[in-house]
Amino acid sequence: MSAWKTEGIANLTGRRMVVTGANTGLGFASASTFARAGAEVVLAVRNADKGRAAAEKIRIDSPGASVRVGLLDLADLASVRKFGEAEAGRGPIDVLMNNAGVMLVPRREFTVDGFEMHMGVNHLGHVALTALLLPALVAAPAGRVVSLSSTAHRVAHRLDPGLNRTGQYAPMRAYGQSKLATLLFGLELDRRLRAAGSTVTSVIAHPGWSATELMARDDHPGLMTAFSRKATAIMGSSATEGARSQIAAAVDRSIPGGSFIGPALGLRGRPHRSSMNSAASDPISAAWLWDVSNELTGADFGLPAAR
Repeated sequence: MSAWKTEGIANLTGRRMVVTGANTGLGFASASTFARAGAEVVLAVRNADKGRAAAEKIRIDSPGASVRVGLLDLADLASVRKFGEAEAGRGPIDVLMNNAGVMLVPRREFTVDGFEMHMGVNHLGHVALTALLLPALVAAPAGRVVSLSSTAHRVAHRLDPGLNRTGQYAPMRAYGQSKLATLLFGLELDRRLRAAGSTVTSVIAHPGWSATELMARDDHPGLMTAFSRKATAIMGSSATEGARSQIAAAVDRSIPGGSFIGPALGLRGRPHRSSMNSAASDPISAAWLWDVSNELTGADFGLPAAR
């Protein structure tokens, strides 16, 4: 993969991109770049007012941009289903960017459907959404799913069989588990797409150390969370810089399916093939997670097991 910048990417006119969590941070930076390049961009957001404000910012920056807001709450499978069915009915989707997430939730919380919040939003909600939008991705000339993981997957030395629901709770551990699940699932999705002979590909990206709003929800953080927030604010890259890897994963067709893309220097730098821990490259865990995730969410990909 050659050196790559968000500036000067290929014209995306005629392509439709769906970006979850697009009203702020990495998602907003990605959506803005796609819109500037001429794509039709769907901002999939939980808060309609924030979504409309983000859309207006993009239109001011790029007059004539094709931007639309769609309501999506990844912590509620009914919301995922409603959004997914509506978007699938609008025609082909060239890129689904599973960007939205939560980080370092201070105490164990659960989604509407009873999933631990990190696992439910970062992983399971996106699994359900991807399954619903897969037919629209197949209908595009070369659909691509981009899932956002993190270097924090490395804190998870093996996948928790309880998916964070039980046992001792630690915010960083729960977050790392969800990002390990994202990486495992994204790799398994690509293996199954290839086994099916599909033109759709799955790529996973991470932003390195990026200063976004993910950690801004706790007014009374513990010592670890408070330190992480402070260090990130001082040393983390901007959202625009952090989004380079996921934007490259979405539009650079020299990047093959099954790739894990992140900053070349680990925490920052140009997009580059990134390494992962051994837990993330375990196909047995990935196959188990695939089955469990589909069962929990009711997702139906219709894809054969990878050989």
